[in-house]
Amino acid sequence: MNSTLFTALSLTVAACLLPACMHDRMHADASGAARDTLAANPHYMATLHPMNRNVTGRDATATAAFVVDGDDLLVRIDAKGLPPGIEHWQHFHGFADDRAAACPTARADVNSDGIIDLIETEAAAGTTMVPFDTDPAAMDIAHGQYPHARPDGTFSYEQTVSMPALNAAFAKAFAGQTPDLDRRVVFIHGVVTDAKLPTTVASLGPIPAHVTLPIACGVIERVRE
Repeated sequence: MNSTLFTALSLTVAACLLPACMHDRMHADASGAARDTLAANPHYMATLHPMNRNVTGRDATATAAFVVDGDDLLVRIDAKGLPPGIEHWQHFHGFADDRAAACPTARADVNSDGIIDLIETEAAAGTTMVPFDTDPAAMDIAHGQYPHARPDGTFSYEQTVSMPALNAAFAKAFAGQTPDLDRRVVFIHGVVTDAKLPTTVASLGPIPAHVTLPIACGVIERVRE
């Protein structure tokens, strides 16, 4: 684990919510060594905006940063405004072809139930691809261990991912494709079990809808020097 890079990532995602601002603060606040390391490696940002406020009653937001450092992918996600005290699944989504994913708009609510469920995100965002859990390269979406929001509705997530392992698992799951971060979006999911969801809210197979309901989304963009 590259502690210098994680320090830079921590400063970056804590600084502000807009990608341009994060980029500026990254270079202003990080140590010289961290700035040099970030500049020498591909790095990516996402700013996640709220979804389904009418269910959460909150403005769930997050910032995410990704750095490719040799054979490692360093990931840092800081979230706030989440339903507290529960596990929140988080993943990047996308298409297994050349299309770029996007966060869904209000038009994604095709059944007009007032909620954009996981299945309704697929037209814009594609399918669930890589989990941000304790072992992203395992790509075990349904059984991963995900962050729990603190009582104040926040969490901070850090993980170092083996790129060779992730690339191999990704190619196996998606017919020779590569992760290509700058064509993906990040979702955070999850509302409390007693949230009043209509029966029209769909989920992934037998997984309860309150687990997969998207509450924040952001497009991953490569940071250009």
